[in-house]
Amino acid sequence: MHNDVQQLRLILKSAKTIAVVGLSAQWNRPSYFAAKYMQEHGYKIIPVNPRYAGDGQHPPKKILDQVCYASLLDIPEKIDIVDVFRKMEDVLPIAQEALEIGATCLWQQLGVENHEADMLFRNSGRQSVTQRCVKIEHARIFGGLNWVGVNTGIISAKRPV
Repeated sequence: MHNDVQQLRLILKSAKTIAVVGLSAQWNRPSYFAAKYMQEHGYKIIPVNPRYAGDGQHPPKKILDQVCYASLLDIPEKIDIVDVFRKMEDVLPIAQEALEIGATCLWQQLGVENHEADMLFRNSGRQSVTQRCVKIEHARIFGGLNWVGVNTGIISAKRPV
């Protein structure tokens, strides 16, 4: 079934390298926080963001100590998951590039659900995840929710009396 726990567990267990499209160099952005968490849990993170990729006159910047690329097509190694932190209308061309490089999974973050990109990936026999945060799902499935105080009693929705 699409986006079920067994599928997510299989994707996260088999993946080693995640290209994060739209990864920001700012530590307080959701893309940076999610990528840092995944990196600290053993995944290789490849930043994809034209803003930091260099332009011929300037070398590419590093995010999380990894060279940043302008496009998925520029990455010289195998990518398992393409994790998308972009607007919905940007996802289809990213999905097409992800298919071209042989990525096994297209992962659209919370708030991102491009149905055409999702179907393109699934119809090609590859995995597709929509409306999920890779960090939250990893923590939920593999027990890391306490990494930021969730499930520890430190953070609560209850109002103090």
